Amino acid sequence: MGTPIVYPQHKLRQYNGTAVVDLDTDDIRVFIVSGAYAYNAAHDFIDDLTNHVTGTGAPGVSGLAVTGKTYTLDGAVGEFVHDDIVIPQNAAGFANGRTIVWAKWTGTAATSPLIQYMTEASDFGNVDGPLTFDGSAATGVLAIS
Repeated sequence: MGTPIVYPQHKLRQYNGTAVVDLDTDDIRVFIVSGAYAYNAAHDFIDDLTNHVTGTGAPGVSGLAVTGKTYTLDGAVGEFVHDDIVIPQNAAGFANGRTIVWAKWTGTAATSPLIQYMTEASDFGNVDGPLTFDGSAATGVLAIS
């Protein structure tokens, strides 16, 4: 599993007095893009994402809802964790996912702020079996120290 990286624009909004994301209560969703997505530090909203994976079970441009969200302190480290995200196996699914992205969903891609992303070393999908993203503190979904 890759290491989650917070988008710089999220950090800027959260720490300069214009915080727009409450990890506990907001509608947080995940999106999956292929290896053709080119990260850019200026990316700030979902409409900046390109190359969404397609196929049965793919989150698409409106994402998959994240449930069981909490943001707590573990000593001096803030931890955002959530329930595992499971995408069932489907022969008509996708096999070209490379990066998973977390964002706050406002109902419109142009106003839904990106939070973090995690790029894997190789492509993943749900064609050969169910796809599970571990949202537990054991793997560290998001740790802010």
